[in-house]
Order: sequence, then C-alpha cells, then structure tokens
Amino acid sequence: MDTVQPTLNGSSTQYADKTERMDALVRNFGGALDGDKICRIVYEAFGIDYCRVPVLEKEIGLLVKEDDNASTAAIDHYLATRENAADGPGIRKMMNELFGTNLEGIAALSRTRISLYSKGQWIARKDGDLFEIHTGFQDVDVKVIASAFFTLHTGLHRLPDPLEQALGALGYSFNYQIGALYYCNPEGRSVPDHFKRQTVNAIIAVTNEHYSQL
Repeated sequence: MDTVQPTLNGSSTQYADKTERMDALVRNFGGALDGDKICRIVYEAFGIDYCRVPVLEKEIGLLVKEDDNASTAAIDHYLATRENAADGPGIRKMMNELFGTNLEGIAALSRTRISLYSKGQWIARKDGDLFEIHTGFQDVDVKVIASAFFTLHTGLHRLPDPLEQALGALGYSFNYQIGALYYCNPEGRSVPDHFKRQTVNAIIAVTNEHYSQL
C-alpha cells in the first residue's frame, strides 16, 4: 500500500473515537469507494496496514489468494457481490467479516489499559497500558501477558492471580513454553468476537478492582 495521503485537508478536528474519525474520512472521500480507498481510510483512522492482514473469509480468500494485493481484491469482490452499505458502519462490518478485525471493539480499547498485537502489528497500544493481548495467525490462538509498565510498577512478571482465575474460567491456561496465559480454539478457526469481548471484559474488571490507581 502506498503512503496514505491526508484526506481531511489538514483538518485538526478532534473526534470522540477512531470510528467517528473513520466516518468523517468516508464522507470526505465521496463517490464510490473501492478496496484501495477503504484500506487507506482504515489505515488513517486506525493505523492498521491491511497489506499484512490475511483474508479470513474462505470463499473470497480462495478467489484472491494469488492476487498481489489480496486485501484490496477481497474488498472489491465483496463490494461487487454482496449487499453492503458503503458507510462507516457497513465498512466496519465488512472488514470484520473479511479479516476478523472488529474495528468497533478496537476503538473501544482506547478507553481501557489494554494493548492489542494482532495481524503481525500493534493494533492498539498506549503508554501506561497494564496488559497485552497477542493473537496468532488468523486469530486462532490468543495469549495474555503483563505489560512492561505493569511489571515495573508491581514487580509481577506473570498476570495477577485474580486475572489468571478470571481468564481460566474462559478456557485459558498457563503455557510454560511461551510464559503466558494461552488459549487456542480447538476448532482451528478464529476465536469468535464474543470470546474476545469476554477476554477484554475480564481484564477490565480486574483492572478496575485492583489496579485503578496504578
């Protein structure tokens, strides 16, 4: 993907979250949107490089796997063959179906102290985050670790017991080879959105109860 060019004419408008900024970018482009434009919009709003993101939707993935830029080709195919509103919410739905990137959920992470590493890149990360979620290839497996900030301020290198217990109830277990609490979907598919939400909510609950002053 080429370097993304500014699309808001240097506007310094402040937005409530990344989805609101994305919606403004969609409106600013105007006219018909294609895969390249949509990838540029999402990159500018969220910083996600879709050149590095595998296509999860099997039917479309098989059709575009030989394409030099499978991500934009997958979006073009989706737009040409399926009913989908070419607005912010419709595009976010499409990106989740094609690539497993829940942009609504990613935007919500900005209000937490959780970093997310997925699709081979940092999707969400802030100074002062306490915990990190790392997903593997095609989001089939997930590990949760303490951040360097958390370790520095608590002396703990592993997750605290309350969080290990909360995540253990979801199916996570400690993997000594990687030194992290770990879950792998036994069905060999991307972990579903509701599992991701449960993971995030468990981390938020423990953070609020035990580490809100950290």
